[in-house]
Amino acid sequence: MFARIKAISTYLPAQIENNSELVDARFIKKIGVKYRHVSAKEEAAGDLAFKAAEKLFAEHNINRDEIDFILLCIQHPDHLGPHTSAHLQYRLGLKKSVGTMDISLGCSGYIYGLAVAKGLIETGLVKKILFITSSVYTKYINVRDKATRPLFGDGATATLIDGGDTESLKAFVFGSDGSRYDKLIIPVGGSRFMPRDNPEIFSTDDNGNYRSNYEIFMDGMAITYFTLREVPPLVEKILTSANLSRADLDYCIFHQANKFMMTYLRDKANLNDVPFHNDISTTGNLVSGSVPLAIEQVIKKSGAKNLKRVMLAGYGVGLSWAGCIADLSSMEVVNDES
Repeated sequence: MFARIKAISTYLPAQIENNSELVDARFIKKIGVKYRHVSAKEEAAGDLAFKAAEKLFAEHNINRDEIDFILLCIQHPDHLGPHTSAHLQYRLGLKKSVGTMDISLGCSGYIYGLAVAKGLIETGLVKKILFITSSVYTKYINVRDKATRPLFGDGATATLIDGGDTESLKAFVFGSDGSRYDKLIIPVGGSRFMPRDNPEIFSTDDNGNYRSNYEIFMDGMAITYFTLREVPPLVEKILTSANLSRADLDYCIFHQANKFMMTYLRDKANLNDVPFHNDISTTGNLVSGSVPLAIEQVIKKSGAKNLKRVMLAGYGVGLSWAGCIADLSSMEVVNDES
């Protein structure tokens, strides 16, 4: 029995924030984000995760009693304890024998989660996994931080991973550079700098972006350099591990950071002749949800049957990166009209 991605559904909050109200048209054209979905004040990451899972069950007629495990990729859980996936077991009405686990990862998290799911299924421990990503980055971005706010949106994805007869997820490659952990960070809030010991301090950077030590800081230039330095070698390692050439690939679906970076990255990784997804115009960067959202968008547009050799890759906060080859040809497709 081999693990495979069977179905994906996405939930985006109802509230929309237009970038035209924040930045000029040139910046919007460069990053490729026209508007983003933003979680309501009372919506926690667990709420988005719940809605994505319920949408998956409804759209794909999934029997929730057959779910054996919940994997939840989440950086901003509902509480510091317990893990949010445990509460989701109860909220979703799943059986008590379900295993639950939160994965604290960002932009590379979907690939890491697929690897964990592969291990659980292919060792025979479970048969069906509900793999959810949920991101509420906008709650941690100052409204006056125009370097970061126009990029990120909120949302959740739910993926059903089950077993098939052929190997559908393979050639996994991972990487980390913890020396650069502070290039995308919320300084205060964990056990290193606890809120009760660290008052909120606001500051303005050289470009006029206003934020506090309780909010996301991103060194955009450092993240860009990191991506362009680490992802092209990642592409080579995945191809080598899978014994494939670029001509063998049916599609590349990478973490959707921003339009400019993706265009430059495609060229630097010599992927201009490979179908390549580059569109976050109506969602923004969904962090760990960007890859599954992109998969869903691609198969809704083009179908799944010809997506036998798809390179998936994620990279970002950590700093962390990962990639693999996925056969998506057996995925169920739900048309937008349905």
